[in-house]
Amino acid sequence: MIFREATRQDLPAVLALLADEDSVVDPARVVTGQAHERAFAAIEADPRNEILVLTDGADGADGAGEVVLGCLQLTYIPGLGQNGQERALVEAVRIRADRRGGGLGAELMRLAAERARERGCGLVQLTSSKRRTAAHRFYERLGFARSHEGFKLHLEP
Repeated sequence: MIFREATRQDLPAVLALLADEDSVVDPARVVTGQAHERAFAAIEADPRNEILVLTDGADGADGAGEVVLGCLQLTYIPGLGQNGQERALVEAVRIRADRRGGGLGAELMRLAAERARERGCGLVQLTSSKRRTAAHRFYERLGFARSHEGFKLHLEP
């Protein structure tokens, strides 16, 4: 397995993971729009944001290339709380539907937490949709605590 920052070439595979968490979506069938391109470029250019991928590490000798098995986005947030330490916000955590249950998600989250620790973050936080009960059990097994109630306000364009 290889854990690394996503490149522009990974964008279709990341979007495929985000498209449907219950089935495998072929990245070749994913349409990347201008909004996706702009968002990826903005994340890539921002030193406080990164999209990370976990791949199978294939060398591509057979022409297949490596397969993105999981992804997440880390955003580093400065703040006055936590004695001025940054915190890491984890979003868009996904593991390919056909590869779940083998520890890849735990490894992805472990590596992300280690990356945040190396950067000096005092904590890692995330939100998860209330309907994703299996994900909640997963995060709790990793040591995340339900410490806050989250709120969102969708803004109309």
